[in-house]
Amino acid sequence: MKHNIKNMAHSLPATALALIMATLPARAQGLDTAIDGFFAATTTWFVNIIFSNFPGTSFPWIVAWLVAGATVFTLYFGFIQFRAFRHSIHLVRGDYSDPNDAGEVSHFQALTTALSGTVGLGNIAGVAVAVSIGGPGATFWMILAGLLGMASKFTECTLGVKYRNEYADGTVSGGPMYYMVKGFRERGLPGGKIMAVLFAIFCILGSFGGGNMFQANQAHAMITTVVPFYPGWITGVVMATIVFLVIVGGLKSIARVTEKVVPFMAAIYVGTALIIIGMNYDMIGSAFRQIFVGAFTNDGVVGGMIGALIQGFRRAAFSNEAGVGSAAIAHSAVRTKEPASEGFVSLLEPFIDTVVICTMTALVIIITGQLVSDPATGLFVLNEAGTQIQTVTGNSGVALTSDAFSSAFGWFRYVLVLAVVLFAFSTMISWSYYGLKAWTFLFGEGQTKELIFKLLFCFFVIIGAASSLSAVIDFSDAAIFAMAVVNILALYLLMPIVKAEMNSYLARLKSGEIRRYN
Repeated sequence: MKHNIKNMAHSLPATALALIMATLPARAQGLDTAIDGFFAATTTWFVNIIFSNFPGTSFPWIVAWLVAGATVFTLYFGFIQFRAFRHSIHLVRGDYSDPNDAGEVSHFQALTTALSGTVGLGNIAGVAVAVSIGGPGATFWMILAGLLGMASKFTECTLGVKYRNEYADGTVSGGPMYYMVKGFRERGLPGGKIMAVLFAIFCILGSFGGGNMFQANQAHAMITTVVPFYPGWITGVVMATIVFLVIVGGLKSIARVTEKVVPFMAAIYVGTALIIIGMNYDMIGSAFRQIFVGAFTNDGVVGGMIGALIQGFRRAAFSNEAGVGSAAIAHSAVRTKEPASEGFVSLLEPFIDTVVICTMTALVIIITGQLVSDPATGLFVLNEAGTQIQTVTGNSGVALTSDAFSSAFGWFRYVLVLAVVLFAFSTMISWSYYGLKAWTFLFGEGQTKELIFKLLFCFFVIIGAASSLSAVIDFSDAAIFAMAVVNILALYLLMPIVKAEMNSYLARLKSGEIRRYN
């Protein structure tokens, strides 16, 4: 009897542990639901305001705000994105880089760091959604919005360098928070500090959600398409560990990773797209005809021409984040004494992100015949709900992109998993830097304060991969685009300063005062 009691005593802790472990998923799910419910109840009003449509339309006002700003900057700076495009490439190559200039990273590293924050799932899944709703014509408006957005990047990144803080240890802090405070003070404008604090709060929230949890969640979702029943917490722990090892070294460590990862993943994705387009070269003319004709006609897509325009503008605005202000934080750390030079470099971002990568996705979907059309009328056939164009497999989003690429290469779904994971990883490490700079703006510089943020950031990587907090992520996405509300208003008020910097730089470049080093 004593022996039995002794055995029972020894087995009780193991049994209790087993019971706890068995109930953990349910408890975690219950906690997820509680957190999501809290956010849904308390923040839905904010999300609805940011992403609300103009009355009687499906056109979000925030998209109009971004595109209108891009249009104003394009006209105000005399189409600078086209006039300075060639010089921008020379700058990225390092032809005008003085190694003695203050800053932490090269022009190329700053560009790849900022690009890694925008190139991601939106280029793969978002474009597929835009084309399946707005038809091939959405691609035209997407390209146009991308070209216009180049001027927004130029404006914000020029200001980012001009008003950055340079410290004795060689590190730099910059971005909209700093040009709102310093630039407004210089021009005698009120409200700069309030706007800067609002921007910093929105940036931190955005870095934890859209720049972190959503990325980890989607990376895990893609992994499970190849390895079913794979626990999310394992993905979270692995990604959080790798992210921490990179970001603990600061921006230079982040830049060393992004300058390798971004070109690698872009080369794989764009290279595969070009091969598929080349294999279907006889369809290229037809694809571009569909893009241009579809942009101005009602060819059976949802909403007709206006539907194509809305989807194209929406995808470009959400993809390249021109006007959001996040990229200005990364570009502020560049080694240069010429603010306008980094403005020129940054305008390449929307071109690469939207005009090149997003367009490649759209072309592959169109050329491989994923969209179903009526042979008799030539118009696209809508699904039963009438919400989007019917596709060959019935898929949308990332699955549609996978179908398009896999139609040529059956193994591409594995490459797509790698691409999504790399896109997610690079986005996370860039947004960790954006959030960190907003954090130190609010709470002050210092290694301990920075470490607290980095640990928090990595904790949210695990949460994002292991759970599905849709309301939390919706709130975070809204926070990212709330950054644009504050930022573009500041850009309007400070753009005369940018114009003076631009004119001074171009005049000195023409006279030979700004010389080439390579």
